[in-house]
Amino acid sequence: MDSRDWIRDGLRSVAGGLIAIPLAVLNLPLFVLSVVTLVLGVVPFLGMVLFPLVTLLVRARANLARQLAGRSGLPVDRPYRPLPEGKRLGVWGYYWWMLTDPATWRDFAWLVPGAVIGITLGVLSLAVPLYGLEGVLLIPLWIWLGTGWYGYGAIWPFDTVGDAFLSLPQGALILSIGLAVAPHLRRADALFTRLLLAPTRNAVLRLRVSQLTVTRADAVDAQAAELRRIERDLHDGAQVRLVSLGMTIGLAEEMIEADPAGARKLLAEARETSSAALADLRHLVRGIHPPVLAERGLDGAVRALAMALPMPITVEAAVPGRLDTPVESAAYFAIAEALANTIRHSHARSAQVEVWHTGSVLVMRVSDDGLGGADPSGGSGLRGIERRLAAFDGTMSLSSPPGGPTVVTMELPCASFSPKTTPSSGTG
Repeated sequence: MDSRDWIRDGLRSVAGGLIAIPLAVLNLPLFVLSVVTLVLGVVPFLGMVLFPLVTLLVRARANLARQLAGRSGLPVDRPYRPLPEGKRLGVWGYYWWMLTDPATWRDFAWLVPGAVIGITLGVLSLAVPLYGLEGVLLIPLWIWLGTGWYGYGAIWPFDTVGDAFLSLPQGALILSIGLAVAPHLRRADALFTRLLLAPTRNAVLRLRVSQLTVTRADAVDAQAAELRRIERDLHDGAQVRLVSLGMTIGLAEEMIEADPAGARKLLAEARETSSAALADLRHLVRGIHPPVLAERGLDGAVRALAMALPMPITVEAAVPGRLDTPVESAAYFAIAEALANTIRHSHARSAQVEVWHTGSVLVMRVSDDGLGGADPSGGSGLRGIERRLAAFDGTMSLSSPPGGPTVVTMELPCASFSPKTTPSSGTG
C-alpha cells in the first residue's frame, strides 16, 4: 500500500472513531427510552403508539451503524421483515408487525453492548494518534513556555527544552502506530455490528424466498409478454404473407392455361412474398435467439451487434468460453437493450461495452459519453434489463449524473464456462 493511502486510511479511521463516540453515546438514551416504552406497553393504546415510534428511532440508529460498517469493508444487510403487500396496516397491525419481528429485539439487545464497544474503540482510535501528535508538536513548546517538568512516553520527566525534543521520535512512532491501528479498530467495531445486527440465517432464507417469489413472477410476466410478442409478429408478419402467398399461387393455378403470362407474373409475386415471409421469420428468430449468438458465443455476438449499430461502439470482451444458453442469451439481450437505450436517449457520440468475468460472476458494463440523467423509473428499457437479470439472480446498477457519462453495470452469476469452439472477431 502506498504511504499516502496508509495515512489517508488512518486519518479516515480516526475521523470515524470521532464520529462513533457520540453515536455510541446516543445508544444509551435510546435504550432507556426503549425500556420505558416496553413498561408503558401494558397501558392500552399508549404502548401501541409509542412502541413503533421508538422502534423507528432505534432502527434508524441501527441502520446508521450498518452503513458505517459497510464503509469499513463489512457490508451489513437490513434484516427487517417487509411490510405485507396489498394490506393497509392500522395502529394495531403496525404495532404487531414490529413486535413480532425478531430483528426489532436484536436491535434493542445491541444498544448497550454497541455503546460500550463503540465508545471504547472510538476512544482508542482517537486517543492514540492524539497522544502521538502531542509528542510531536506540544511537548517542546510546553517546556519552552516554562511550565516546569513534563512526562511523556518512556521518559519522565522532561526538565529542559533539549530533553523535550526527545519526545519527537516517540510521538512520531506513537502517531504512526495509532494511524496504523485505527482502521483495525474500526473494522473490529464493524465486526461486532455485523455479529448482532446482520440478518440471521432464517432472515436470509426468508428474504431469499421473497426475492425468488418476485423474480419468478417477473419471469412469468416476461415470458408471457414474449409469447404475446411472438404471436403478434407471426400474426401481423409471416402469417399474412403466407396467406397472401397461398392465394397468389391459387390464382396462378387457375390462370396457368388461359393466361400463362399472367400466371408467371403471379408466381413471381409469390416468390417475392415467400422471400419476405422468410425474412420475417428470420427476424423473429433473431429476436428469440440470434444465430450469431449460437454460432460465435457472447463475445462474437456482442461485437457483431456493435458493428451493426449506427454509432461507434468499442467492445472489450474477455469471456473464457461458452455460458449456459439461457444465461448467455440473457447477457446478450441485456447488453442489446442497454445499447438501444443509449442510441435512443443519450445523445452520445460513442459508447463502450466491456465484458469480463470475476470468480463465478459475469460482469457487463455499457457506458457512453451522452447527456446522462437516465432514470430506471422513466421508461421500460432499464426496468426490462433489471427483470431479465433478476430471473438469473443478476443485478444492475446505474450511474448517470446530469451531463454524463452514463454507466450501466450488469452482473450475472454463471456457474461454469464450457471451452470456446470458435474464435471471435476483433474489436468492433
